[in-house]
Amino acid sequence: MKLVSVLVVVLALVYGSEVYFKEEFGDDWQQRWVVSDWKKSEGTAGEWKLTASNWYGDAQRDRGIQTSQDARFYAISAKMQDKPFTNKGKDLVIQFSVKFPQGIDCGGGYIKLLPSSLNQKEFSGDSEYSLMFGPDICGTSTRKVHVIFHYKTKNLLTKKEISCETDKLTHVYTLIVKPDNTYEVRIDGTKKASGSLFEDWDFLPPKEIPDPSKSKPEDWVDDEKIPDPDAKKPEDWDDQPEQIPDPKATKPEDWDDDADGEWEPPMIDNPEFKGEWEAPLIPNPAYKGPWVHPKISNPEYFEDNEVYVRPDLKYVGIELWQVKSGTLFDNIIVTDDITKAEALMKDTFEKSKAKEKEMHDEIQEKERKEQEEERKKTEEKRKEQEAQMAKDKSEDDEDDLLDEDDEDLKDEL
Repeated sequence: MKLVSVLVVVLALVYGSEVYFKEEFGDDWQQRWVVSDWKKSEGTAGEWKLTASNWYGDAQRDRGIQTSQDARFYAISAKMQDKPFTNKGKDLVIQFSVKFPQGIDCGGGYIKLLPSSLNQKEFSGDSEYSLMFGPDICGTSTRKVHVIFHYKTKNLLTKKEISCETDKLTHVYTLIVKPDNTYEVRIDGTKKASGSLFEDWDFLPPKEIPDPSKSKPEDWVDDEKIPDPDAKKPEDWDDQPEQIPDPKATKPEDWDDDADGEWEPPMIDNPEFKGEWEAPLIPNPAYKGPWVHPKISNPEYFEDNEVYVRPDLKYVGIELWQVKSGTLFDNIIVTDDITKAEALMKDTFEKSKAKEKEMHDEIQEKERKEQEEERKKTEEKRKEQEAQMAKDKSEDDEDDLLDEDDEDLKDEL
């Protein structure tokens, strides 16, 4: 472990830190990003727009690309380097900001690092990627940060549950992958998860597996307790019925035995009913304990001390399905130096977050008041309609009475 750390320091001194990709989305962003043709022929490909959304700290600085159409597929990518690169021997830092001003109910906000084999115009959900990172929200059951590594033909999901932010404000997601096969996930600069790649992902097969030639013996007893064979059901156990007539029920005053038949009180559950008798449990004298499957060395096991390595990186991409559009991405950086990512967050997110929240709260409060006024108007209109209906009914009743009086008068005459 120490040797690896020293090697990393030496490489950093020799080669220096590097920013592989940085995007803050200015007016020329479309010169660097390629929109995929995926789903265009089906009419379900969504369009991106450059905006700071409805609330922000700085109208220009906080612009990013935003999904703009509901129920659409989105796929867009940009070249990070002209030549493929790798993070071997270095940290790999991926950081970006994302917000859900639409109040997302189901959808992702993640980005992907992609290999040189990618055809940008054909980028889709089926395209191979090296790493996927970012928040995913769907209802109340899925609210987590994805960290997915592609390794030997498989996409490996983290076994650790990392909660994401779910409000409508901008948040910064940072992933650091280190040469000692450890990682760290930050949200808004605060560490949310860290640990070993080996422990939190299934990169390697287990060293040992259950011996396939062994199985639990048929006579193995793993029932810790058994019904007492000497116990006997009490003689009066079944004396009480399951239901009885309700003793508190009384025959209705308007009950007519001739017309309605003989009255019987309703049935209720009998509190004295004991149910089906079961013998009490006692320790099983034949109990052997839980059976443990013998293990053997896994013939498929192999070692790999460089699972952190992403060997062929060239593109960064965003690929999403959006039920409710509005997700906004900004300030993407891919580097081998966490201080570069921290500096970008300081110059963008840190400068904007207080003003953005203030603007968000003002807009939300205005909308709340407008909704409350609309609710009051609707309620007043409903009351007016009810009052008018009551008035109309009262007038109709008076007219009916007058008509009856006229008829009575005619009869008398």
